[in-house]
Amino acid sequence: MMELLLSLMTQDTLSKTTSQSARLSSAGVRSVAIFEGAKGVIVLAVGFGLLSLLHRDIQAVAESIVRHLHLGPAGHYSEIFLRAASHLQNGRLGWFAAGAFAYATVRLVEAYGLWHERPWAEWLAIVSAGLYLPVEVFEFWRHHSVLGGLIMTGNLLLVAGLLYVRLSEHRTSTVDVATS
Repeated sequence: MMELLLSLMTQDTLSKTTSQSARLSSAGVRSVAIFEGAKGVIVLAVGFGLLSLLHRDIQAVAESIVRHLHLGPAGHYSEIFLRAASHLQNGRLGWFAAGAFAYATVRLVEAYGLWHERPWAEWLAIVSAGLYLPVEVFEFWRHHSVLGGLIMTGNLLLVAGLLYVRLSEHRTSTVDVATS
């Protein structure tokens, strides 16, 4: 009788803890879904912007952008931007646009999967965010910038949080199978 009572109490405590944890992890995963969806939409807009430049005088457009932003054409970043624009050709623009659309598709599919709490999307987010970590760590080590540190820390937290969600969900499903 005592064993049954302890078993019921443990299951009740476990289910309360699991439901609280599930609500928190669901909100976190949905936050990541919104962020990934926003990145997808922004890159999709960039892809359409690149397509709109096909068969146009890219150098004139670049100079117009520099003037519109009130940047000095002899400035460091303006010079880099104008030099890059002078090397762009229609074929390259098409490839850049295709790359932007592919990237946006991956981000939007990932956002959909995360929003609907699909395990494959959580793994995709872990892997895709984890791929950036070595580069971010190296860049932070080389330059020690506050922005680089914030981006690296945010990415580490994202990967750690999603790993926690995935692994705790796996542990919970294992416990459910063992108690039934």
